[in-house]
Amino acid sequence: MSVLQIGLLLLGSFFLMLALSVPVSISLIISSIVTVMANLPLDLGTFVACQKMVSGVDSFSLLAVPFFILTGVLMNNGGIAQKLINLANVVVGRIPGGLAHTNIVGNTMFGALSGSAVAASIAVGGVMLPMEEKAGYDKKFAAAANIASAPTGLIIPPSGILIIYAVLSGSSVVGMIMSGYIPGILWCLACMVVAYVIAKKNKYPTTERLPAKVVFKYFVDAIPSILLIVIIIGGISSGIFTATESAAVAVAYTLFLAMVVYKSIKPSDLPGILRDACETTAVIMFLIAASAVMSFVMSFTGLPDAIGNALLSVSDNKYIILLLINLLLLVAGMFMDITPAVLIFAPIFLPVVTSFGMDPIHFGIMMVMNLGVGNMTPPVGSSLFSGCQVSGFDMDEMVKPLLPFYAALLIALMMIVYIPQISLFIPQLLGLM
Repeated sequence: MSVLQIGLLLLGSFFLMLALSVPVSISLIISSIVTVMANLPLDLGTFVACQKMVSGVDSFSLLAVPFFILTGVLMNNGGIAQKLINLANVVVGRIPGGLAHTNIVGNTMFGALSGSAVAASIAVGGVMLPMEEKAGYDKKFAAAANIASAPTGLIIPPSGILIIYAVLSGSSVVGMIMSGYIPGILWCLACMVVAYVIAKKNKYPTTERLPAKVVFKYFVDAIPSILLIVIIIGGISSGIFTATESAAVAVAYTLFLAMVVYKSIKPSDLPGILRDACETTAVIMFLIAASAVMSFVMSFTGLPDAIGNALLSVSDNKYIILLLINLLLLVAGMFMDITPAVLIFAPIFLPVVTSFGMDPIHFGIMMVMNLGVGNMTPPVGSSLFSGCQVSGFDMDEMVKPLLPFYAALLIALMMIVYIPQISLFIPQLLGLM
C-alpha cells in the first residue's frame, strides 16, 4: 500500500469510529490495528500493539499526571476557589467591569493551581455569575468571560497536558512546565482587555472599595494557596525535587491545606476524592497508551514524513507552514478534546516544525494554546460545555458573546507563534534549554 492509502485507511477508520460514538481511545486502537493488518500479520500486529501500549505509559515523568490530577480534585473540593476569588477582587475589582475581571483572574489562579479548565469554570463561575447578574452585568457577557478565561489552567503550571507533551516529544519536562507562565498570563490579559472594553462601553460598575482590614484578611487567607505555586516552582528551579516529585509534593501540601488549614475536607471525603482522581487518571493513561499504538503505526508507515513533505510542498516559508498548522489545529480542536488531539497531532507536526528550526517547547506551547481555544468552541469544547451548564445557556447562545474573546485570543496565539521568546524566555533564563 502507498503512504496515501495507509493515511486514508488510518485516519478514515479513526474518524469513522468517532462518528459512530466509539470512545477516542478505542477508536485509536481499532484504527491502528486495522492499518497494521494491511502491513503485518494479525498476530504480530496485535503483539506489537500491546507492547507499544505498555511502553507508552512506562515513563517516570508520567507519574506526575495522576498526582497533579489528584491535586486538582483536592483543590476543587477544598473550598479554595472562594479565597482566590476574594484575592482577585482585591487586585482587579476597582477596574471597570471589576467583577468580570475578578472572574478572569480567579479562573487564572484557580486553573494554575488545579490544572483544570472545567474545574475553574465551574468552581469560580458558580460563585461569580450570580454576583455579576445581581450587579447588573449582562449574563451572557459574564458567562463568556468565565468560559474564555477557564482554559488558562491548561497552560499555567502545574499542567498535566504540558507534561504529557514533554514526554511525547522528548522535551525537558521542567523546561516545558516553566514555559507556560508568560503565555498563560498573556491569555488572561487578552480576556481582561476584552472585558475592559465591553465594561466601559456598557458602563458596568467597579466593586466597592474594601476596608483595609478586609483586604488584609483576604490576602492572608489566600497566601497558603498561592504558596503552592512558589513551592513547586521554587523546588523545581532550585533542584530540590524534579517535576515528577513536585507533583507528589503538591498533593501532600494541598491535602494539608484542605484538611488542616482550611478544614474543608474531612477524612470521610477522601475515598470519593481518590475515586474521582483514579477515574480521571485511568481515562487519560489509557488514552496515552492507545495513542502510543497510533504513533508507532504512523512512524512505521512513514506517514508523518509524507504529511510533512505535503505541507512543505505548499510553501517553503516557515511562517506560512505555521499558519497552516494552526488552522488545522483550530479545526481539530473544535471536534476533539485537548489530550487526544495533542497525542495524535504532535507526532505528525513536530518533525515538520523542527525541520525548519522551531524549538519543540515553543511548538508545544503553541499547540496547547491553540487547542485550548478549541476547548471553548462548539461542538465539543469541554470548557464551553461546563460554562454553559453553570450559566444555564445553550452552546449556540454563547457563540456570539464569545466572538470578541475569540478574536483577542487568536491575536495572542499569533504572538506566541511568531515571537518565540514569549514561550522560551523563562526556560532560557533558568538554564533549562
